[in-house]
Amino acid sequence: MKYAIILIVFALFSCNSNSEKKTTPNNEVVKEVKNDSLIMVGANQTEGYLSKLKGKTVGIAANQTSVIFKGNTSDDYTHLVDSLLSLKINMSKVFAPEHGFRGKADAGEHITDGVDLETNLPIVSLYGVNSKPSKKNLEDIDVMLFDIQDVGVRFYTYLSTLHYIMEACAELNIPVIVLDRPNPNGHYIDGPMLEEDVKSFVGMHPVPIVYGMTIGEYAKMINGEKWLENGIQCDLTVVALKNYMHDSEYDLPIIPSPNLPNATSINLYPSLCFFEGTNVSCGRGTEMQFQIFGAPFLPEQSFDFSFTPQPNFGAKTPKYQGQLCFGRNLTQTKKLSEVNLSWLMEAYKLAPQKEIFFNKFFAKLAGTKKLQKQIENDLSIEEIRETWQSGLNTFSKVREKYLLYN
Repeated sequence: MKYAIILIVFALFSCNSNSEKKTTPNNEVVKEVKNDSLIMVGANQTEGYLSKLKGKTVGIAANQTSVIFKGNTSDDYTHLVDSLLSLKINMSKVFAPEHGFRGKADAGEHITDGVDLETNLPIVSLYGVNSKPSKKNLEDIDVMLFDIQDVGVRFYTYLSTLHYIMEACAELNIPVIVLDRPNPNGHYIDGPMLEEDVKSFVGMHPVPIVYGMTIGEYAKMINGEKWLENGIQCDLTVVALKNYMHDSEYDLPIIPSPNLPNATSINLYPSLCFFEGTNVSCGRGTEMQFQIFGAPFLPEQSFDFSFTPQPNFGAKTPKYQGQLCFGRNLTQTKKLSEVNLSWLMEAYKLAPQKEIFFNKFFAKLAGTKKLQKQIENDLSIEEIRETWQSGLNTFSKVREKYLLYN
């Protein structure tokens, strides 16, 4: 993990509540300067949320990334649930996002409710039959914690899980506490804005593909822009990061999902995930997921790299399983600060059957039906990017209102 010596910022933001006790938002920002350069995640700042949990029945949205770091190294940590249980906090149940509480399920694999074998806590899946907690799920809960590592990309589904938890809790006047974590793609914003007609679980809000906000800032934006159903707002507290800015270097100590195994894959993910909406593989079934692309039909003579997908952790039945694919190895690509369209457009131009290159999922990933048409009509990258600028300018102004780490 890499750190920068910067200002420590601690903020507790309590947004508009539907409860009888609060009728106006209460915002508090406390700044102090210390010599400690370590980025401190929200979960580590127990002084910011333990008092709100004591004597309460607590629900938590969590996965394998929900940890409290013990020392100055990234590999010394305790799971947040274990820590809270050891402190005698009354934990009621765990709400699990895509990939499950322990982060072992494939992308898109439905998760069933169950019991965590390590803690005996009930697990409510929010990536199966239901995406939103039911009234029954929440009937015994006084306060909800949310602590899941995001990667700063619109189609990463943890944002949708956050939305539905906030919405369900707002409807029942249950406070939500978001423990913030760094955004490894927080240094830029880019991509087309989501359009209403392609709204889905992989894109629920009018934001670009890369939005340059932490999960805590994003929660504030959901609340402030009244994106929850019927414009309701939840009683929201964000326990902010210390020693973090949006351009801070931060390598995730725990992989956020099975097919994002390292910093390179996370940085390339906004650009290579487009291939999930095509008939080209983005490396699932290899050890270089979201760092390569290829397909059996791409011309071998045009590429100097090949791979053969096989079932592995995170990909039980990968695209083109057992077939030799020709494409590009991007593992040595310099860190991106924009969405790269060149690889997608290259694959499309070299595909022999262009009429079946894109599938219906592509528009949902792109957030617009326009991008596919622009590529099919042979627009240049510059011409395509120009069509994004108005939306990006508008979003930048909205985003500015909710930033904690300027």
